[in-house]
Amino acid sequence: MKKDLHPLVMIALVAGVTLFGRVLPTWTLSLATIAASNALIALGIVVLARTGNVSFGQGLFFAAGGYGVALIANAWGLTDAVAQVIIGAACGGMLGLVVGPLIARYSGIFFGMLTLAFGMLFHSFLFKFYYLTGGDSGMRVARMDILGLDFARYNKIEFLAGPFYYYCLGLMTVAGLVMWRIVHSPFGLHLKTVRDNARKAEYLGVHVHRFRLAAFVISAAFGAVGGAILGLRVGLADPELVYWTQSGQLVFMAVLGGFSNFFGPIVGALTFTLLQDQLQSLTEYWRFVLGAILALIVIGFPEGIAGLAVGLGRRIGWRTA
Repeated sequence: MKKDLHPLVMIALVAGVTLFGRVLPTWTLSLATIAASNALIALGIVVLARTGNVSFGQGLFFAAGGYGVALIANAWGLTDAVAQVIIGAACGGMLGLVVGPLIARYSGIFFGMLTLAFGMLFHSFLFKFYYLTGGDSGMRVARMDILGLDFARYNKIEFLAGPFYYYCLGLMTVAGLVMWRIVHSPFGLHLKTVRDNARKAEYLGVHVHRFRLAAFVISAAFGAVGGAILGLRVGLADPELVYWTQSGQLVFMAVLGGFSNFFGPIVGALTFTLLQDQLQSLTEYWRFVLGAILALIVIGFPEGIAGLAVGLGRRIGWRTA
């Protein structure tokens, strides 16, 4: 009898990262919060990929979340991490609504180049308007509390590896379930129809531009949540969050994990973060090594790590959606 693999995978992932919080060293758990930030923005790439588009400027919303957190912490004195993430998501969503109507009417390479262009425009704004954004020095993010608890007895590393790690775990679980519902809803099926044959979808009465715009805004909100988490974790929001190399890394993660599976970009984000940390400690040429790995995966395993795992799972009788 065939079984659906996805619910079991989600349960195993949550159980696994919870167990890691008990056995792994504090530095590794602190690094895992960066992986969670990347995985959250990867969830946004999931819904965007459902329309057949890939963004080369996703760092735009990554930075929106980071700077949004910094602004509300400094201007309003709001330090609750839950409220900060919600406001960060709203900042990303609103920015997506501003630039989305100009970008979402295009697809393919035109879509990708426009996202890159808007990302670099935002980078220039953050870099030049020093009195608003702090310029190249960025904006400091005050230490957060979680649901009114300040955890003052913890130093920074202990806080990141303890309460903040579990906060990121809970946020990842909720965001993953929300994105799972979006992708497997009638809305998600419409996005897949738009990707497969946009012209035919229009003939059937589907408003292609509206669905692309909705997917873009959702992707922007998830990207901003990832940026908010990174801003809280690092304690700083700076223009490098939106630089084209940051957006390139996000695409790298998605390709590494594979677009063909819901878990692909998430797996790619986690793998990239841990692999980058290990390679940086081993060699100064870590970018060359990462590039070689990407080339090997694209040539040998075009469906990415998750696609490879699914292929192996099918051989032993599992079924995936």
